[in-house]
Amino acid sequence: MECNPVRIGGYKDHVHILCLLSKKVTLVKLLESLKSHSSKWIKTKDKKYSHFYWQNGYGSFSVNPKEIETVTQYINNQKEHHKIKSFKDEFLIFLKNYVIEFDERYIWD
Repeated sequence: MECNPVRIGGYKDHVHILCLLSKKVTLVKLLESLKSHSSKWIKTKDKKYSHFYWQNGYGSFSVNPKEIETVTQYINNQKEHHKIKSFKDEFLIFLKNYVIEFDERYIWD
């Protein structure tokens, strides 16, 4: 889809994808395709994944090109990072720090 990945990683209950978004693809289309294809793929790997599903929503944030290395290191260090703060706590703090309106009833599945 011409959205070249820079770094992909995550920890237990979430995934981070740092990529260059193509001018030809909407973010919604990219995530729809990623979720659909990866869900079908994981189900072929083992029966224990037969009920795997992605949550309905997602969080998406633009990154200053000067901060790509910082974000890459953040993705690389997920296991250590989340020993200190849960993903949910961190995500809510991020939304509040950047004054992003949200209703917590609709964030988590």
